[in-house]
Amino acid sequence: MIIESIFVFIFGLLVGSFLNCVIWRTYKNQSFMRGRSYCPRCKQELSWLDLVPLFSFLFLRGRCRYCKKPISIQYPLVELVLGLLFVFIYNYFKIELLYDGFTFAFYNVVFLWAAISLLAIAFVYDLKHYIIPDGVTFLGIGLTIAWIIFGYLQGFYIEQDVVGFIVAAAGATIFFFILWFFSKGRAMGFGDVKLVFFLGLLLGITNTAVALFISFISGAIIGLILIALRKKKLKSSVPFGPFLVAGTFVALFYGTVIKDWYLSLSNYVYYYFFK
Repeated sequence: MIIESIFVFIFGLLVGSFLNCVIWRTYKNQSFMRGRSYCPRCKQELSWLDLVPLFSFLFLRGRCRYCKKPISIQYPLVELVLGLLFVFIYNYFKIELLYDGFTFAFYNVVFLWAAISLLAIAFVYDLKHYIIPDGVTFLGIGLTIAWIIFGYLQGFYIEQDVVGFIVAAAGATIFFFILWFFSKGRAMGFGDVKLVFFLGLLLGITNTAVALFISFISGAIIGLILIALRKKKLKSSVPFGPFLVAGTFVALFYGTVIKDWYLSLSNYVYYYFFK
């Protein structure tokens, strides 16, 4: 089992390396399907020794082999996080994979790897550039719709599940559109409005509510901390996409646990104080 996790981790590192390429070339409006990788500082083409995920960064001590300029910490972080997330997802469904083999459980893991990869791009791109690429959002929406249809045809989802995904996506989008419209874009960008449609399809009603709750709470806490540290002012913009992505990942795997905890806490408070 450990060997399998190691292979999955390496695969996640490779995907993370590819995503770094996608993020950089999307920002530069370049194709990520053609052309050799190069140092963004000195423009020197990189050899395969410079592109080994995570390990090249460590071996080169965080500096370009040619111009000696620092390499952004984004590159090893994205690779490491993707590797760990891929292992987490694989192990989360390991029992189902052992019993079902290459059936729905396997396809579910592959789909979640793809969805998490798209969310990782949205997270980093919005954090760095304060915008979420439409291509990422629309690809995520299309992929998730195809997955829901596949799951329904395979009997994994019933009609009630499908309706729940649609209602979650539509409800979250309408809510965010209202926030965007009446705040004139100050509360959040329109990219967030489109992103939550993808997230609603991915999570369903209950988990979408949990994800949004986590996103708003964590966003408020981080915002207050940044203001207290004088890193941001009260009217400064803070990208909300990373909080949506983080809330989505937590809700995707722990949404039911958080919902049950919240309901039990609410019942306890009600009976303790109002009975």
